Amino acid sequence: MPDQDTLPTPAEAGPPLPAPVAEAVARHRESVTAVLTRRDPRLLVVVGPCSVHDPAAALDYAHLLAGAADRLADDLVVVLRAYLEKPRTVSGWTGLLPDPTLDGKGDVATGVRLGRSFLLEAAATGLPLAYEFVDPLVAHYAADVVSWGAVGARTVASQPHRHLASWLPMPVGMKNCVSGDIGTAVDAVRAAGLPHAFPGIAADGRLTTLRSTGNPDAHLVLRGGRKPNHGAADVAASLAALTAAGLPPRVVVDASHGNSGKDHDRQPAVLEDLAAQVADGNRGLVGVMVESYLADGRQDLGAGPPRPDLSVTDACLGWERTVPLLEVLARAARRRRSSL
Repeated sequence: MPDQDTLPTPAEAGPPLPAPVAEAVARHRESVTAVLTRRDPRLLVVVGPCSVHDPAAALDYAHLLAGAADRLADDLVVVLRAYLEKPRTVSGWTGLLPDPTLDGKGDVATGVRLGRSFLLEAAATGLPLAYEFVDPLVAHYAADVVSWGAVGARTVASQPHRHLASWLPMPVGMKNCVSGDIGTAVDAVRAAGLPHAFPGIAADGRLTTLRSTGNPDAHLVLRGGRKPNHGAADVAASLAALTAAGLPPRVVVDASHGNSGKDHDRQPAVLEDLAAQVADGNRGLVGVMVESYLADGRQDLGAGPPRPDLSVTDACLGWERTVPLLEVLARAARRRRSSL
């Protein structure tokens, strides 16, 4: 038999949310929902590292972002990417939660405690947190701290992920699949909006039946594929497809991944294009995503201790290049609001 390690239950992995943080999370979820439903004319901006590999450095980034978010709060709802799981097509580092030592040993028990601690400290900065739910079994370790969730391009067709999204108590973005096809993600948005009963893990670690009432705030995320889909024509086609499916016409567009050809240096041009669409009055483009961190670029694992300030997964825009882009997006949102 393979080695087995006993994991702490979600209730044992760390302290519950302090009451002030829990209240802030509830407010953040309402703010994100208000943007998605267009009751709030601001632009949603989900920004931060591709994945967290050094919690202390990621908290340094969070404090910088919190300052910018406060300064731009009239125009942007800024949400920190606090991703602790990394989906893989074949292999590679799978994230802080399943592999906190970054060496393939898979000390998940330590990972869920370390990850929980990071999420609580990041939430204490006052920022809303974003999280991609990769493994439904560990969702309970993070869900109560998260204000915007995502289901990724590799799992958007998965029934367990769609069921999980229907149950999660925050807006959830469904990314188009790796090929770029949006049909699967549109179906996922529809499925997440319906009630489901499915197996899950309770706070005490026991298997239980989870029953959802459906998530009315599930929505489409365009992340590109074999070709980018961030342009005005692609956004318009996606909004039309959502309308045809009886869904609210709203999209969040990821400036990274397939939309930048996984080249972080292309993200600014994508964001400039998206800002132009917002400034021109496109109200269906409700948010954007940016991969950004302290230092510009990325590094490989295995060549000595990793730098804490440099991504070990996708290349990110450095902080100094990120700030001007946040300001561009804020000006675009301000212009759109002034035209309403």
